[in-house]
Amino acid sequence: MTNVPFLSLIMLVPLIGAIIILLVPRDREEVIKTIAAMASFVSLLLSLAVFFGYDRTLGGFQFQEKATWIPEFGIGYHVGVDGFSAPQLVLTGIVMFCAVLVSWRSADRPREYFAFLLLLVAGVFGSFIALDIFLLLIFYELVLFPVYVLIAGWGSKRREYAAMKLTIYLFVGSLVAIIGLLAVYFQTGNSFDWFDIQAGVRNLPPEQSVQLQRTWFLPIFVGFGVLASLWPLHNWSPDGYAAAPTAVSMLHGGVLKATGAYCGLRIGIQLLPEGAKYWMPVVVFLCMAGLIYAALIAFRQTDLKYIIGFSSVSHLGLVLLGLAALNELGLNGAGLELFAGGVMTGLMFALVGMIYERAHLRDVRELNGLARVMPLAAIGFVIGALTLMGMPGLPGFPAELQIFMGLWNASTTPSAMFAGATNGWYAVVAVASIVVIVVNAAWTLRVAGRVYFSEPQDMALQKLPRLDALEKTAIVLMCAVLIVVGVLPNTVMSVINAGVQAIVRGLTATG
Repeated sequence: MTNVPFLSLIMLVPLIGAIIILLVPRDREEVIKTIAAMASFVSLLLSLAVFFGYDRTLGGFQFQEKATWIPEFGIGYHVGVDGFSAPQLVLTGIVMFCAVLVSWRSADRPREYFAFLLLLVAGVFGSFIALDIFLLLIFYELVLFPVYVLIAGWGSKRREYAAMKLTIYLFVGSLVAIIGLLAVYFQTGNSFDWFDIQAGVRNLPPEQSVQLQRTWFLPIFVGFGVLASLWPLHNWSPDGYAAAPTAVSMLHGGVLKATGAYCGLRIGIQLLPEGAKYWMPVVVFLCMAGLIYAALIAFRQTDLKYIIGFSSVSHLGLVLLGLAALNELGLNGAGLELFAGGVMTGLMFALVGMIYERAHLRDVRELNGLARVMPLAAIGFVIGALTLMGMPGLPGFPAELQIFMGLWNASTTPSAMFAGATNGWYAVVAVASIVVIVVNAAWTLRVAGRVYFSEPQDMALQKLPRLDALEKTAIVLMCAVLIVVGVLPNTVMSVINAGVQAIVRGLTATG
């Protein structure tokens, strides 16, 4: 089974699908949509094959493919997955397939729209599988162009402003990360292979290695952290959500931000662990500030997309806190939160898109009684909201619990930044994070009560078209994933933990 190039196929299928779509006549809209759906579905099946084929007892990187590319510069084609990245492939496949279904009836100029959407997801898949840093940067930058075009070309109000703002933030962030990576590359043996760089950092004289890691960890982590909405560099994100078409909002909130957090772990923390240990108090402070800020702003918003957008910033703050714990519990929680939160955010944006497609409204104050018109959407919103709140029986609970426990345990570890001190204040951050979950519960209950379960006041809303079969399929699929993973969290956790154990061994080996 491992002789099949699953990872290359996962990335190539949407890329080939995009090329085929561009060759189809513009007026063959059903054919175009069918190709997009088939490409997305095949990628999802391939990602599931990798996920269930991953050997949990062996751990480490599996399904590796390697070929020489530009040997003069130490650049090669090297891909693989570990237990942390394998679930993110499934997440990408689920959200992309559902995004295509949700866009079926609403996409204007479908040929270009679905081609760019598939190009975007090919870049995301590539970012999760690349084990050559140069290759990863190609895929990472590949994401920026289609995101800009999709928002500027198919977005709603202020779309050009939002697209340009997003592009500038992400481009500058990636540029900062690239500068840091090049500095590490030139000091560790002139190879872009992930394993070679890791070995090169470890083989440097101890003082030089520590200095290198402490100098370049923060630029690399923060550079990738821009995509993960690390506070205070998150400002591009809510505007991007609000202006983006539904499918792009789903991918943006559900998958793209996960890419930023993943790169921060894979490139920043794993390659430069001494730098991570030194700078993590700063990262924890930024995450905590962003977590509180975004949750409070979300509570005060009235536009549904801005509400979910700011709550997504808060959700990514939790993920980054889990990474910052630098222990098994925190990293396990971060991995599960990335997966569960990605599906949940994709679901929430899909539901907002369905409402806007029919009512052309997103203001909570103007929406009421929609449970009578869209009962399945109401059920989906409740499941998504309960996941965000960390309700037992849904995946948000084990994810958030492990993050809180990981932070609490990290509070007893010595601080590398402040000699002779511990990170005791992490315990306060853990408690404050729980308070943020309560704030999230408040806005979700407010929105659910007002939008779906209030008494109908505007009779025009009661005459809105019902959900079609494809929209219902997308809702049921995402809800089913949340319920199954919530009831049987070890389905995903066993894979994540197999990857996390190897990561933690790497961190402790440097200590």
